Amino acid sequence: MQWIVNTLGIMLISLSLSAQVVSKDSLNMLKQQKESLEVSKRLNERKLELAKLENQVAEKTAEVAKTAEQAQKSADENGKAAAKLSNDAQDRKQAKRARKSANAAERDAKKARRAEDNLASLKKDIESLRSKIADDEGKLSSMN
Repeated sequence: MQWIVNTLGIMLISLSLSAQVVSKDSLNMLKQQKESLEVSKRLNERKLELAKLENQVAEKTAEVAKTAEQAQKSADENGKAAAKLSNDAQDRKQAKRARKSANAAERDAKKARRAEDNLASLKKDIESLRSKIADDEGKLSSMN
Protein backbone atom coordinates (compact mmCIF):
# COMPACT_ATOMS: atom_id res chain seq x y z
CA MET A 1 0.00 0.00 0.00
CA GLN A 2 2.82 2.38 0.89
CA TRP A 3 4.58 1.58 -2.38
CA ILE A 4 1.46 2.58 -4.39
CA VAL A 5 1.11 5.85 -2.47
CA ASN A 6 4.81 6.66 -3.06
CA THR A 7 4.49 5.87 -6.76
CA LEU A 8 1.42 8.11 -7.10
CA GLY A 9 3.22 10.87 -5.18
CA ILE A 10 6.25 10.68 -7.49
CA MET A 11 3.98 10.74 -10.52
CA LEU A 12 2.15 13.82 -9.26
CA ILE A 13 5.44 15.63 -8.54
CA SER A 14 6.85 14.77 -11.95
CA LEU A 15 3.65 15.92 -13.68
CA SER A 16 3.72 19.25 -11.86
CA LEU A 17 7.38 19.79 -12.78
CA SER A 18 6.77 19.06 -16.45
CA ALA A 19 3.68 21.29 -16.41
CA GLN A 20 5.79 24.22 -15.22
CA VAL A 21 8.19 23.85 -18.14
CA VAL A 22 5.32 23.74 -20.60
CA SER A 23 3.67 26.74 -19.03
CA LYS A 24 6.89 28.79 -19.35
CA ASP A 25 7.11 27.91 -23.01
CA SER A 26 3.47 28.65 -23.62
CA LEU A 27 3.82 31.87 -21.63
CA ASN A 28 6.67 32.99 -23.87
CA MET A 29 4.63 31.98 -26.90
CA LEU A 30 1.65 33.99 -25.66
CA LYS A 31 3.88 37.02 -25.05
CA GLN A 32 5.19 36.78 -28.60
CA GLN A 33 1.66 36.48 -29.96
CA LYS A 34 0.58 39.48 -27.90
CA GLU A 35 3.47 41.57 -29.21
CA SER A 36 2.72 40.42 -32.74
CA LEU A 37 -0.91 41.46 -32.35
CA GLU A 38 0.10 44.86 -30.98
CA VAL A 39 2.44 45.47 -33.91
CA SER A 40 -0.25 44.29 -36.32
CA LYS A 41 -2.81 46.62 -34.75
CA ARG A 42 -0.41 49.58 -34.89
CA LEU A 43 0.39 48.71 -38.52
CA ASN A 44 -3.31 48.70 -39.46
CA GLU A 45 -3.90 52.03 -37.69
CA ARG A 46 -0.98 53.58 -39.54
CA LYS A 47 -2.21 52.24 -42.86
CA LEU A 48 -5.62 53.78 -42.23
CA GLU A 49 -3.99 57.11 -41.33
CA LEU A 50 -1.85 56.92 -44.48
CA ALA A 51 -4.91 56.36 -46.66
CA LYS A 52 -6.63 59.34 -45.03
CA LEU A 53 -3.60 61.58 -45.61
CA GLU A 54 -3.19 60.42 -49.20
CA ASN A 55 -6.82 61.33 -49.86
CA GLN A 56 -6.09 64.86 -48.63
CA VAL A 57 -3.22 65.36 -51.11
CA ALA A 58 -5.51 66.07 -54.07
CA GLU A 59 -7.54 68.53 -52.02
CA LYS A 60 -4.43 70.35 -50.79
CA THR A 61 -2.94 70.44 -54.30
CA ALA A 62 -6.12 72.01 -55.66
CA GLU A 63 -6.05 74.54 -52.81
CA VAL A 64 -2.43 75.45 -53.65
CA ALA A 65 -3.34 76.02 -57.30
CA LYS A 66 -6.39 78.08 -56.38
CA THR A 67 -4.54 80.31 -53.91
CA ALA A 68 -1.62 80.76 -56.31
CA GLU A 69 -4.01 81.83 -59.04
CA GLN A 70 -5.76 84.27 -56.69
CA ALA A 71 -2.42 85.68 -55.56
CA GLN A 72 -1.42 86.24 -59.18
CA LYS A 73 -4.71 88.01 -59.92
CA SER A 74 -4.26 90.23 -56.89
CA ALA A 75 -0.71 91.04 -57.90
CA ASP A 76 -1.85 91.96 -61.42
CA GLU A 77 -4.61 94.18 -60.04
CA ASN A 78 -2.10 95.79 -57.71
CA GLY A 79 0.19 96.50 -60.66
CA LYS A 80 -2.65 98.12 -62.58
CA ALA A 81 -3.67 100.24 -59.59
CA ALA A 82 -0.06 101.32 -59.07
CA ALA A 83 0.25 102.24 -62.75
CA LYS A 84 -2.90 104.36 -62.57
CA LEU A 85 -1.60 106.02 -59.41
CA SER A 86 1.74 106.80 -61.05
CA ASN A 87 -0.10 108.72 -63.77
CA ASP A 88 -1.79 110.93 -61.18
CA ALA A 89 0.10 110.74 -57.88
CA GLN A 90 -2.12 113.36 -56.19
CA ASP A 91 -5.40 111.47 -56.70
CA ARG A 92 -6.57 110.24 -53.27
CA LYS A 93 -9.09 107.84 -54.74
CA GLN A 94 -6.39 106.15 -56.81
CA ALA A 95 -4.04 106.06 -53.81
CA LYS A 96 -6.72 104.37 -51.71
CA ARG A 97 -7.41 101.80 -54.46
CA ALA A 98 -3.69 101.13 -54.81
CA ARG A 99 -3.31 100.67 -51.06
CA LYS A 100 -6.29 98.29 -50.90
CA SER A 101 -5.07 96.26 -53.85
CA ALA A 102 -1.58 96.07 -52.31
CA ASN A 103 -3.07 94.79 -49.05
CA ALA A 104 -5.18 92.26 -50.94
CA ALA A 105 -2.14 91.10 -52.91
CA GLU A 106 -0.15 90.70 -49.70
CA ARG A 107 -2.96 88.78 -48.02
CA ASP A 108 -3.45 86.47 -51.01
CA ALA A 109 0.29 85.83 -51.30
CA LYS A 110 0.35 84.87 -47.61
CA LYS A 111 -2.56 82.45 -48.16
CA ALA A 112 -0.73 80.93 -51.12
CA ARG A 113 2.46 80.44 -49.07
CA ARG A 114 0.47 78.90 -46.22
CA ALA A 115 -1.28 76.49 -48.60
CA GLU A 116 2.09 75.52 -50.08
CA ASP A 117 3.51 74.91 -46.59
CA ASN A 118 0.48 72.80 -45.65
CA LEU A 119 0.95 70.63 -48.74
CA ALA A 120 4.67 70.20 -48.02
CA SER A 121 3.89 69.28 -44.42
CA LEU A 122 1.29 66.75 -45.56
CA LYS A 123 3.78 65.12 -47.94
CA LYS A 124 6.38 65.00 -45.16
CA ASP A 125 3.85 63.32 -42.84
CA ILE A 126 3.02 60.78 -45.53
CA GLU A 127 6.68 59.89 -46.04
CA SER A 128 7.20 59.56 -42.29
CA LEU A 129 4.17 57.31 -41.99
CA ARG A 130 5.36 55.15 -44.90
CA SER A 131 8.69 54.73 -43.15
CA LYS A 132 6.99 53.69 -39.91
CA ILE A 133 4.78 51.24 -41.80
CA ALA A 134 7.83 49.67 -43.42
CA ASP A 135 9.48 49.32 -40.00
CA ASP A 136 6.36 47.69 -38.54
CA GLU A 137 6.09 45.30 -41.48
CA GLY A 138 9.73 44.34 -40.97
CA LYS A 139 9.13 43.69 -37.26
CA LEU A 140 6.03 41.66 -38.03
CA SER A 141 7.77 39.50 -40.64
CA SER A 142 10.71 38.86 -38.29
CA MET A 143 8.30 37.79 -35.53
CA ASN A 144 6.55 35.21 -37.71
